[in-house]
Amino acid sequence: MARKVRRCAALALFFACLCLAAGVTVGAGPVGAASAAAQPVPVVPVKGMVTMVDFGAGYCPPCRLMEPVLKSAEREYKGRAAVVVVDVTAHAALATHMGVRVIPTQIFFDKSGREVARHEGYLERKALNGQLDRMLAQ
Repeated sequence: MARKVRRCAALALFFACLCLAAGVTVGAGPVGAASAAAQPVPVVPVKGMVTMVDFGAGYCPPCRLMEPVLKSAEREYKGRAAVVVVDVTAHAALATHMGVRVIPTQIFFDKSGREVARHEGYLERKALNGQLDRMLAQ
């Protein structure tokens, strides 16, 4: 009996990992679709501005760690650079179009809208600010 329980638990864990790898979220049904439709699709990149786009999700621990870094960057670079946060659960098509493979992913665009840098994973405040400063100096 205990062997069957362990086997079922292992299968459940495997299935959960498989779903996460495929980008399937548990419980994403009509409610998830309605809330995703309610959120407007962000304009990426912002025309005429240096832009940093962060792709993440609320269920992702590194993405949640990025929140204070992103809020700080929004305040510090207000009027000089755009900081756009995109929730991949609400805007999966945009994330796919932009080639996002893991979250969080930060994509940096110059003023002409050309991608100049990309980072996957948690990005420290100092590194984010350094990239934006280099782009603004050009």
